[in-house]
Amino acid sequence: MHPECEYTYGPPLAVAPIRNVRQVVEYALGIIPPEKIFLGIPNYGYDWTLPYVKGESMADSISNVEAIQLAARFGAEIQYDELSQAPWFRYTDDEGRTHEVWFEDVRSITEKFNLIKEKNLRGAGYWNIMRPFQQNWSLLDYMFEL
Repeated sequence: MHPECEYTYGPPLAVAPIRNVRQVVEYALGIIPPEKIFLGIPNYGYDWTLPYVKGESMADSISNVEAIQLAARFGAEIQYDELSQAPWFRYTDDEGRTHEVWFEDVRSITEKFNLIKEKNLRGAGYWNIMRPFQQNWSLLDYMFEL
């Protein structure tokens, strides 16, 4: 896996690999008190059509629920990358094109919530809150007092 985080114009990678998130939090804690830090929680995934071509390819932003629905629709097996602590899968669409999808699920979000607790951060902030993902809210309610 690549060490950098992914984005819509970048190569297929985890949305927010825990090692990178941890690295940013460690840096921030060197200059900002933990009670002033909210950890960003991504509430989305990306779907790339392969092959990825630098400077040309662009991923489609999708919701976490859409990612799971895509995997089910195309019979793709969702994998879990232990290094990034993130789910991903590949599928072939109706036109024969191969896709790679990275997204967030309860396992990957649990890792981020654990980091909030471990570092005694102020809390979490979300991008993009407008995409329904009920499992996230159930996990948030379970792990934190609101």
